[in-house]
Amino acid sequence: MSDQEQPTPSRVLLPSLETPTLTKAELAELLFERLGLNKRESKDMVEAFFDIIHQTLVSGQDVKMSGFGNFNIRRKAPRPGRNPRTGEAIPIKARNVVTFHASHKLKGVVQGDIPSGEEFE
Repeated sequence: MSDQEQPTPSRVLLPSLETPTLTKAELAELLFERLGLNKRESKDMVEAFFDIIHQTLVSGQDVKMSGFGNFNIRRKAPRPGRNPRTGEAIPIKARNVVTFHASHKLKGVVQGDIPSGEEFE
């Protein structure tokens, strides 16, 4: 292997994905194919999953997914900002933001330190 060639890192990809974006419809299709749920059950399960996460975050609680990561609500303080086009100073109001922190297990799989065949718990 020459200095120019870099080994392609092994990536954890779902076989039916053709784009880098994973849609709810694709998740439902994967549940249908892999678990044998009917299409309606698959769609309802995906919708329920995201509704629970959404409602939990809106209520101000963090979402912890073992082996995957944590979604946290963080309060950002007000601060001065600047319009990049005009240079005018504008105040930025205080707001809540959602942050995501990947688990050590997920980071290890992405970096190739942990084999991707291991189950997430």
